[in-house]
Amino acid sequence: MFELVLRAPQALVEPVSDALIDEFDALSVSVEDADAGSDSEQALFGEPGLPAPAGGWQRSTLNVLFIDEAHATAAATRLLAQAWSKGLHVQALRALPEQDWVRLTQSQFAPVQITPDFWIVPSWHEPPAGAARVIRLDPGMAFGTGTHPTTRMCLSWIAAHAEHWAAPASRVLDYGCGSGILAIGAALFGATTIDAVDIDPAAVGATQANAAANSVRLHAGLPEQAQGHYAVVLANILATPLKLLAPLLCDRLQPGGQLVLAGILERQADEIKAAYTPWLALQVSDTRDGWILMTGERGALS
Repeated sequence: MFELVLRAPQALVEPVSDALIDEFDALSVSVEDADAGSDSEQALFGEPGLPAPAGGWQRSTLNVLFIDEAHATAAATRLLAQAWSKGLHVQALRALPEQDWVRLTQSQFAPVQITPDFWIVPSWHEPPAGAARVIRLDPGMAFGTGTHPTTRMCLSWIAAHAEHWAAPASRVLDYGCGSGILAIGAALFGATTIDAVDIDPAAVGATQANAAANSVRLHAGLPEQAQGHYAVVLANILATPLKLLAPLLCDRLQPGGQLVLAGILERQADEIKAAYTPWLALQVSDTRDGWILMTGERGALS
């Protein structure tokens, strides 16, 4: 495998990337700030819920992978010959050492402990001793693998509040399910009627596959399929959509139902509380690495 390293101004990053993939048989293209680590380094991605501070870096480094040297050389030659590619420069063309990429990727992911007996374990690992409940979820196969603080806080809450799943008639809603990890966690702690919904059909498919891999039963679908009232509503999204969803999520709660919200930064606590005040009082139930978990209980329905 060969790597072609290019330097490009912001205006060329998108057309060059498109040409590499569509016309020149590149296997992949990754883009980095060419000024990273210097005084000229530029923030590109803002905090969740806020607009990005800029549309792109002033100068970018493109790392491009090809199956062999001939393809890499041909791509560089043809790109530099284009009239529109002025400002594009070749930084390097080098062979990459042969590696077991699957094994390398797997080595970066270890089991994640939620409680002493509740773990998330990739399929290539054996569950740790004493792991009574295990979610099998491979990194990269879905959206959410349990490593982020927001997911771990939600799973910890699920583990600590198993009484909410005890009643056979209790219904659980995982809104914005992603990989389905929260819905699967609820099932492992006794929930039997679970709806997991997401606006992305790919997430719905991932949830169905992950549920089958963990031998749990749930109903996965699009948001409009979540109807009626639930004993627990879980939503690990981000602050801005959580504010917009406040009427819908609260309407899905039965009297005494528990709302569990994550994807919220510590500084966003007051605005989330304000958004949900017409329906219930939220409190911060957990904090990890600058993120918070907020929970509340629905009173009698009017």
